[in-house]
Amino acid sequence: MAIRKRVVGLTAVAAAAALVLTACSSGGGAKNNEPTTTAGGTAAAGGGAVADTPNYTIAMITHEAPGDTFWDRIRAGAEAAAAKDNITLKYSNDPAADKQATLVQNAIDSKVDAIATTLPTPDAMTAAMKAATDAKIPWSAFNAGIDAYSEMGGLMYFGSDETVAGEAVGKRLADLGAKHPICVIQEAGQVQLEARCAGVAKNAAGTENLQVNGRDLPSVTSTIAAKLQSDTSIDYVVTLGANIAVSAIESAKQSNSAAKVATFDLNPDAAKAIKDGSLLFAVDQQPFLQGYQSVDNLWLYLTNRNVLGGGLPVLTGPAFVDGDNIDVILPFVEANTR
Repeated sequence: MAIRKRVVGLTAVAAAAALVLTACSSGGGAKNNEPTTTAGGTAAAGGGAVADTPNYTIAMITHEAPGDTFWDRIRAGAEAAAAKDNITLKYSNDPAADKQATLVQNAIDSKVDAIATTLPTPDAMTAAMKAATDAKIPWSAFNAGIDAYSEMGGLMYFGSDETVAGEAVGKRLADLGAKHPICVIQEAGQVQLEARCAGVAKNAAGTENLQVNGRDLPSVTSTIAAKLQSDTSIDYVVTLGANIAVSAIESAKQSNSAAKVATFDLNPDAAKAIKDGSLLFAVDQQPFLQGYQSVDNLWLYLTNRNVLGGGLPVLTGPAFVDGDNIDVILPFVEANTR
């Protein structure tokens, strides 16, 4: 995958009041494949005014797996934008590619006004997204599918360039003297995860991938521990999700390994681990911002035919969070907005 040499600047996020929107539960949001609806009210969260534009319905469809708290921040951002924009937000999710495509078709059949979706397995989503385009339903992608959304008919993309992010992590590890990192992939076949590890390996020679079952955290812990125990040359563990990082820290303890742990993505437990020094750093793609921009910019398209990015992705990361800036970032992580 070629490295993108263009970066689209982010527009300022409106409505600071939206940041105090009541956070989603830390249990990972809605149950798998169970749609939830958030309706725009008469006043935005935090007391701000609601747009006087017509009430539109936007479907947000993701590959969220049960228990993955990363998506709480996506949803918090989406709900903040929906409250401000007088949007009825319908959220649904399924980590299985064919079932996620079915959720898109369900949204089309219900005649939503727009769709925001992730594209972790673009080939499996192609027919569904074409159906949306054929039905004249505008849609944008976020979080996964940066190299596929445009040719599939998407208007905009909000997320991190995971190849660039992976290369940044690899360079950082190489500068630290890494000899044999492992990159832990928790969901097989997802393009954004593969891109991260490929980027790490490009700049950190000796990187080896390790596949785990991210939906079974005890299994994740034992698999990483067994790998560290069997190969004492492993000096760094790079995980691709904050919950996996917490498991990896425990794995290193169980195996008496000196390997240091770093991760992509952030949650309260990972932030606390950075604070206490057990986690080296996290690469933040700002999921709250992804959810917010996905909904807000579809509202702008519906009401004013605006398209952000000029045909290029709008990047929300990568941003490193480490011991130098954790004190500034931690309150926002605890508020579910970072």
